[in-house]
Amino acid sequence: MTLKTEVIFSKKKTSIRSIDHSLEIQIKQTKSLPKKLSDKAIYLVFNERKLQFIGTVQKITSLDQPIFTQFVELNFDVDTDLIYMERLLVNHALETGVLLVDSEEITVPENITNQLNELKTNTLLILDSMGYSFKKEETKKGKPGKARHKWTKEVSEKEFYIDTRGSKACVMWIKRNQMLIKKGATMMKEAPLNKDGSVGFSAKMGDKIRTDHKDQFENFTTTEDIILKSVNEVGLFLYFAGTNSWLEMIDDEGKTLNAWTVAE
Repeated sequence: MTLKTEVIFSKKKTSIRSIDHSLEIQIKQTKSLPKKLSDKAIYLVFNERKLQFIGTVQKITSLDQPIFTQFVELNFDVDTDLIYMERLLVNHALETGVLLVDSEEITVPENITNQLNELKTNTLLILDSMGYSFKKEETKKGKPGKARHKWTKEVSEKEFYIDTRGSKACVMWIKRNQMLIKKGATMMKEAPLNKDGSVGFSAKMGDKIRTDHKDQFENFTTTEDIILKSVNEVGLFLYFAGTNSWLEMIDDEGKTLNAWTVAE
């Protein structure tokens, strides 16, 4: 695939624009949010080139002191609602295994998906070429970093059990973008700090999800069924991640959710 662009480099910012002006990307080397943000853009947060967050100005400004080293602004010349492009990018990130706090669930109509698909592909191509990939970081042990998981009706009817990091729960993958945590799940009480004593990104994201569902648990035990958007969100909510949650969800026969759903 060939894509022609115009690129302008400066000390702390790189601007990339497609020749047809349908797409403009600004990559800034910064650890703080810019003072001026547009309500017509989608923002991506990277920490050491690892994707952490995707969202609009309203969502990124609601984060509690996000930690990042690169800040990316995406501007699109399209007639469709910006939230659809945001959702397509979020879906792509989640499907590649990126630990990402999901935005509100939005179903993108097929005709809009078809309309935006080329623009999404061009965006990912440019970002990947600049070293900003949506792929999950590979572990030092060389484990595959590109695992994809497929939802099926059979899987949606099975219960999986979690017993890790001070948390116990029964969960179900009921829909492609819906994970059910059954009432009575116990949660890790406090997130571990980084080695330097700072609060990590996973801890902050886990706290944010807990705040969003604060009326659904008491004394770190869920008081009703809770629906989240992904396996990653379940891990963040229950035990602040820190492990591969696909391997921590195990059915009554000892088979993991990963084994049930991983695509070869």
